[in-house]
Amino acid sequence: MVETVRSVCPYDCPDSCGLLVEVDNGCAVRVSGDPEHPYSLGTLCPKMTHYERTVHSPRRLLKPLLRTGAKGSGAFREASWDEALQLIAERWQGIITKYGGEAILPYSYAGTMGMVQRNAGHPFFHYLGASRLDRTICSPALGAGLKMVLGATPAPHPDEVLGSDLVILWGINAAATSIHYLDRVKKARKKGAKVWLIETYATPTAAVADELFLIRPGSDGALALGLMHVIARDGLADRAWLEAQTTGWGELEQQVLPAHTPERTADLSGIPAATVERMAREFAAAAAPFIRLGSGMTRYGNGAMTVRAIAALPALVGGYGKRHAGSFGGTSTGGAFAMKDLVREDFLSHPTRIINMNQLGQALNDLAEPPIMSLYVYHSNPAVVAPDQNDVLRGLAREDLFTVVHERFMTDTARYADVVLPATTSLEHADIYRSYGTYCIQRAKAAIPPVGESRSNWEVFSALAAALGFDEPFFQQRAEDLIDQLLAGPNPWREGIDTDRLAAGHAVELKTPDWPPTYFATPSGKVEFLNREADEPLIRFLQTHGEEDGYPLQLMAAPSLYALNSTFFERDELRERQQGMRLRVHPSEAEKRAVTDGQPVCVFNACGEVRFILDVTEKVQPGVAVAEGVWWLEFAPGERSVNALTSQRLTDCGAGSTFYDNRVDFRAA
Repeated sequence: MVETVRSVCPYDCPDSCGLLVEVDNGCAVRVSGDPEHPYSLGTLCPKMTHYERTVHSPRRLLKPLLRTGAKGSGAFREASWDEALQLIAERWQGIITKYGGEAILPYSYAGTMGMVQRNAGHPFFHYLGASRLDRTICSPALGAGLKMVLGATPAPHPDEVLGSDLVILWGINAAATSIHYLDRVKKARKKGAKVWLIETYATPTAAVADELFLIRPGSDGALALGLMHVIARDGLADRAWLEAQTTGWGELEQQVLPAHTPERTADLSGIPAATVERMAREFAAAAAPFIRLGSGMTRYGNGAMTVRAIAALPALVGGYGKRHAGSFGGTSTGGAFAMKDLVREDFLSHPTRIINMNQLGQALNDLAEPPIMSLYVYHSNPAVVAPDQNDVLRGLAREDLFTVVHERFMTDTARYADVVLPATTSLEHADIYRSYGTYCIQRAKAAIPPVGESRSNWEVFSALAAALGFDEPFFQQRAEDLIDQLLAGPNPWREGIDTDRLAAGHAVELKTPDWPPTYFATPSGKVEFLNREADEPLIRFLQTHGEEDGYPLQLMAAPSLYALNSTFFERDELRERQQGMRLRVHPSEAEKRAVTDGQPVCVFNACGEVRFILDVTEKVQPGVAVAEGVWWLEFAPGERSVNALTSQRLTDCGAGSTFYDNRVDFRAA
């Protein structure tokens, strides 16, 4: 008999879609969208359609494995859980005795977004005394930039866009990364809203836009300042609102904006001066202009400052004082849960060192006092997703580095492991999910038994705690117990929610904040053009790192419609829809190098060389090269993939990745 079970998409996407899982004899046979989910409303992206093919993939790891061959060779033998756990415990005890706990480094990110399973390692590694990981590979510059302007002011409900008359999608390929928000943009457009897309190349999202503005990579902040210049110069600003609700407007107008003329903006951004003038007038004339910020413009050396400039733009026209206007960079709802009771920072006997995950290569190869002698990787694949792939692989190949990887598939990272542990998928364990693009939360139970001998993150850390002799009762709990603790006690965010519905597996919405805001949660209580706590107090334009590199093309390591970073490459049909690992360039760039569409090419810079298949297209502007998706090396045309071309440099604030801030050249392979 087929049973239908509610679940949640576990992946790193702002929507956290509701799932209906049809289960027959312990197997997931069909996965579809839940029409009762308040935000996703029953639709799924192409990646999650047929999620059962991921869950029951023939590539699934079913038993623990111990390495028998060279690192990277993928040569292993099967082992029991007891043997694997005993080996890990013995090796770690030896490392701790000789080097101390900080010689052990956990590495994880967002392979699962469930709060328990994602954070399951934190209390364990705190108790162990391991090095801590600064998890900043995605978009911390976005959060840092928004915080410097808006503080902790809650974001609007994403449905606010439905009432906007000018929607700006700025640096977001919503067709790949936020399809349900894009659906709301389409509805706003049908009601008469104009839609702009500001991007570095014509992504699939361009099909929804009335106008596409192709900008020079890393110059988004210059465009925002140029629009402010025209609005202020032409008397289009809401000066009464600026005087009452902002700090630093006078300094910005007098010290920064005069230099950002339309002509200088054109030089910096590539947007013609006349277009800058028109955009500013139309923005100021809109009744409710609404900006949806993506993460794309934040992955440069100037990422946080860029976000500050864009987030400040609506304030010039009083946008933060109007319904359906302002900006949206994502929701932050961690405060709805008792997270401190899960991550247990109190288990730290002393503050241990913090290592930035974007600089894993440097940490593995160069760090001393103590060196990293063991790496534990869970729900991440740093061999391909971390910057500077050559440096990362060099570190992973160290024979003295004891590496444990907890995974569902034999990823590139797993091939370098000494011990591989089989992991559950989201349908095989309990968890609770929150979203960073909506105000929905949802609790999910296991829909099916674990496939093979796979275990969840929490189960493995509990077992490792026992193997190491931890006597702390915390590690003897079940995942369900931890979920209950997250939801324990009153919380303003959860006031009025239907707790019975939540317990039954339905998605419910947290208490939605007022919009426009009744207050700004900043030190001044106002929108801050001037933030005296910042290293750069006043918003201005900063150059990118890429200017230093000397290569002619700006590399866009962009998202794919059919993959999520390195996730979903286990699915043949999704991989085939990407038509190979391709480099997209403008026809003029191909002509300069005497290469043609479909030809193998070698892309290179100071970090490394990568082979691609060339895709010549007018959708990419001259001076830009686009590589979509983070391919497993198993399926790459050569021995490396795109992150062999990205550096370990960090953003101006937030210590984030600079995946888009690298320059390259290419030649025939």
